Amino acid sequence: MTLASLASVTLNCAERAPLVEFWIELLGGKIVYESENGTIVSTGRGAISMVRVDGYEPPTWPGGPTPNHIHLDLAAEDLDAAEAEAVRLGAKVTDEQPNPDLFRVLLDPAGHPFCLTKAIPLGWPPLEGA
Repeated sequence: MTLASLASVTLNCAERAPLVEFWIELLGGKIVYESENGTIVSTGRGAISMVRVDGYEPPTWPGGPTPNHIHLDLAAEDLDAAEAEAVRLGAKVTDEQPNPDLFRVLLDPAGHPFCLTKAIPLGWPPLEGA
């Protein structure tokens, strides 16, 4: 029996606007809800939310004073092209790259780590009924 289902991945931040624009452009989403402190972006395959938090401190990766608690893995067939586009949109490539042939670690505009990867097929997991 399913007790819950994933509704959204939520990212805390100091300023929502640059983070919202970054994820809309990178994932091809659109805003489906917005309030004074929160925005939900639907991507057609799920949702990502940005919530403004007073005193926000970005996570440090791979360690440090504000450890990373969660990160996103994004499937990409061409890592170089996906990385270049993410950087153009405002991401930063991290110095630490444990396996750059399969994963590229970047930071979104609010400092959240995410990976572009060829290790997960693009479009996986398939949508139910697709």
